[in-house]
Amino acid sequence: MIGFLGLAQEIDEEILWDPDYRLTWADFKGKVPPAAEPAATTASGISYRYSANLIHHEVKLDFEVNAYFYPNESWYKPLVCDDLILSHEQLHFDIAELFARKMRDKLRRTSFSDNVKQEIREIYQDILRELQDFQDQYDWETAYSRNAKKQLEWNEKIAKALAEEQ
Repeated sequence: MIGFLGLAQEIDEEILWDPDYRLTWADFKGKVPPAAEPAATTASGISYRYSANLIHHEVKLDFEVNAYFYPNESWYKPLVCDDLILSHEQLHFDIAELFARKMRDKLRRTSFSDNVKQEIREIYQDILRELQDFQDQYDWETAYSRNAKKQLEWNEKIAKALAEEQ
């Protein structure tokens, strides 16, 4: 399961996606909600910052787009969680990074008008919708990690996509 946290929210703690950092159960610091069905929940998302300047009738955009994991919003049930479930949760975070890269690419390729704020917001909303659909497909195909064969296929698929997109 995945949660998205928007740009303006105040978050006590966050982990920036890093290819050399793998989540551990110690990173999941949130409280398990009463009657929660999933074994674990990863709260991850994409945030962005930008500045835009009009230079010679052209918008010059400087931006930063990152994928984050939010420990205090992420939780797990220690009695039912194992390494396979942890790899499932890691992939939710990795998928967020893939879509952060997609947004970076879209921002690089877009010619903006003087309505840059709205145009960037629309790109962000489109990326979040695509990300949510992709995350849902991932959960559905892997049966939330219960289909070990599909989970391993997704692990390979996302690792390959991350390697290609660098």
